[in-house]
Amino acid sequence: MLIVVALLVVARAAGGQELSPDVRASIDRGAEEALAATGAPGASIAVVLDGRVAYAHAYGKAQLEPARAATPDMRYSIGSVSKQFTSTAILMLAEQGRLSLDDPVGKYVTGLTRGADVTIRQILSMTSGYQDYWPQDYVMPPMLLPTTPAEIVRAWAGKPLDFEPGTKWQYSNTNYVIAGMIVEKLAATPLVEFLGERVFRPLKMTSVTNVDASPLGSEDPSRYLRYALGPPRPAPKEGKGWLSAAGELAMTARDLAAWDISMIDQTVLKPASYRTMQTDTLLKSGVATGYGLGVSVGTSQGRRLISHTGEVSGFTASNQVFPDDRAAIVVLANMDATPATGQIASRIATAIFTATDRETELATEQAKKIFADLQRGHIDRSLFSANANAYFSEQALADFAASLGPLGSPDSFVASPKGLRGGMVARNYRIRAGGKNLSLTTFILPDGKLEQYQIAAQ
Repeated sequence: MLIVVALLVVARAAGGQELSPDVRASIDRGAEEALAATGAPGASIAVVLDGRVAYAHAYGKAQLEPARAATPDMRYSIGSVSKQFTSTAILMLAEQGRLSLDDPVGKYVTGLTRGADVTIRQILSMTSGYQDYWPQDYVMPPMLLPTTPAEIVRAWAGKPLDFEPGTKWQYSNTNYVIAGMIVEKLAATPLVEFLGERVFRPLKMTSVTNVDASPLGSEDPSRYLRYALGPPRPAPKEGKGWLSAAGELAMTARDLAAWDISMIDQTVLKPASYRTMQTDTLLKSGVATGYGLGVSVGTSQGRRLISHTGEVSGFTASNQVFPDDRAAIVVLANMDATPATGQIASRIATAIFTATDRETELATEQAKKIFADLQRGHIDRSLFSANANAYFSEQALADFAASLGPLGSPDSFVASPKGLRGGMVARNYRIRAGGKNLSLTTFILPDGKLEQYQIAAQ
C-alpha cells in the first residue's frame, strides 16, 4: 500500500480544528488512488477532529450506467457497523433496569439452544457459541427470499453450540438478531423506531433509514460487486428480514460521524455503559478477544481505537473512533468484498495523525542526513551514544554503504508518532528508496544522542 505523506496543519475555527488544504488534498489523492486500485466505484468520507466534523467529501461514482457522481449527501448501507447501535439499545434498557447483561437470553427469546446458559453479554461480545447465519461475502440464493428474525434464530440458534459459552470468540450475526428480538420484546416497538426516538433524532441523524425494510432510493448510490478482477457488476439486494438488527441501517457518512462524536462526548449513554461497551472481553481462559459489545477495541500506533467494519450486498463501511484524541474516521463505499474502505481510512489516519511539532521535524531532518551519510559509509559519531558507536563498526558501515548506496535519494521518508522505550524517545520511519521499502527505528536519549539507528527491509 502506498503511504500518503501529509502534515497535519490545523487552524482553530469555531471552537474546533480544520484540515489544511494540503491535508485535504492528500486525503483526496489517497481516496482516489484506493478506488482506482480496488475498482470500487465510489466512496464517501467524514473526518472528525476535536469533536467536530472537520471534513466530509465524496469520490467516484454513485452509479456507473448512466454515470452519476457520488456526493456527501448520499446514504450508504453501513452493514455490521449497525451492531453498535443494537448494543446501545440493550445498554439503554440495562440502564433503565429492564434487563441485566448477565441475564440468560432464554429469559427473553424462546427456542434457543441452551438459552438458560448463554447470557446477553455473551451474544453482544460474540462469545455465545451460536453459529453465524451469514459468514459468506456474497448473497446465496435463499437470501434473495424474505425471512424473519424468528426464522433465522430457529434455523441457526436452534443448532448445537459451536463451543461452550465464553470459551471462544467467533463473529456471528445470529447473536445480534437475538439481541434485536430482546430489544423489541422489552420496548414493544421495532428496534429502528426505538433507536430513532432515543439516538437518531436527539443527534439530528436525519438521513438514517432501514434498508432491511426497503432498498435505498434512486437518489442514493447503486450497489456493486466484482468477480475477481472483472468490472463492477450490479449486486443483488438481500430479501427482507435477512439484515435485521445485525446490519439493517444506512446513512450518510456525516450522520455516522455525528454518532461518533456522541461516543467521544458520551452523550447518549452513561459513562459506565460506554466503559462496558468499550472494554475488551476476556474468555474464561483469560485470553483477550479484541472485542467489546458491538465494537472492536484496541490501539493503533499507540492510540486507543474503537472501531467496526461493515458489509452487506453491494456496500462496505469502516468506522474508526479515537476517543482520547477526539477524532474519528468514517469511510463508506458502494461495493462489497473490497478493501477500499480500510485502505482509505488508513490513509486518512496517516494524514491527520502525522505530527507537525518542530521536535519531529528536526528529528526527521537529522534521520535523513544520517541516512545519506550511511549511504557513503560514514557517520558523525558525535551524534551517537557509546553503545551506538560500537554498533557502527567498520563492517557495519561497509554493509550500510554497499546496500543503501545504490538506492539513491529516498522518494519518501515518513515518521510515525513518537513513543517511549526504556526512557528514550522512540520513532519509526518508513522509507521508500530505489524501489525498496525500508523501516528505520531510532531511540534518542534524554541528552539528545542517538542510542539506536537501525534499518531493515520492510
